[in-house]
Amino acid sequence: MEPRSLSKTDMTSSKLTTARLSSLFATLGMALLSFITVAQGAPKVGELAPNFSLRDQDGKSHSLTDFKGKIVVLEWLNHECPFVKKHYSAGNMQALQKTYKAKGVVWLSICSSAPGKQGHMTPEEAQESLSKFQAAPTALLLDPEGKVSRLYDVKRTPEMFIISEAGSLVYAGAIDDTPSTDPGDVKGAKNYIAKALDELLEGKPVSEPVTKAYGCSIKH
Repeated sequence: MEPRSLSKTDMTSSKLTTARLSSLFATLGMALLSFITVAQGAPKVGELAPNFSLRDQDGKSHSLTDFKGKIVVLEWLNHECPFVKKHYSAGNMQALQKTYKAKGVVWLSICSSAPGKQGHMTPEEAQESLSKFQAAPTALLLDPEGKVSRLYDVKRTPEMFIISEAGSLVYAGAIDDTPSTDPGDVKGAKNYIAKALDELLEGKPVSEPVTKAYGCSIKH
């Protein structure tokens, strides 16, 4: 029996099937990539902190690897969030920045609010905020696309992370144990960041490495 030649209809059907399969594989590939990104974007305490690069208010690029061998604090902020306002109006965040920078700690403040969303800052506005709040981070980094907040699976402002000299994540969570917006509550609160940094500087392990962050949602 002679083999049947493909009709135009068969050929069209075959092309459509191939196109659908290609589209399906592409979709599955993107889903897998998204899954891997999410999985990589949720580092756990004890694991190496994911590297990243962001620009500051002056356009200078900073990478986490620039600070290898140093203790690094990551502070997510949104100056329009009342929970962030609490710590800045009380002078608490600035005091922590100044105190621990003087002890050799690197402090990176990060703004991940998207353009048009609450708390978004242009480079000029970021520069103004440093002056307005007399803040003293090592750098104020701008993350308008939310790449780094997603990398660290950040949900709140303020949300805090501490990275050891060895590059491992040793703390993740809240700044303190008092989830209020009242600046008067700062004084009596248990400050997790100060405690963890003091322990690290004394060569001790962090006794409370994970706490529940409180505050405003990240404005992606």
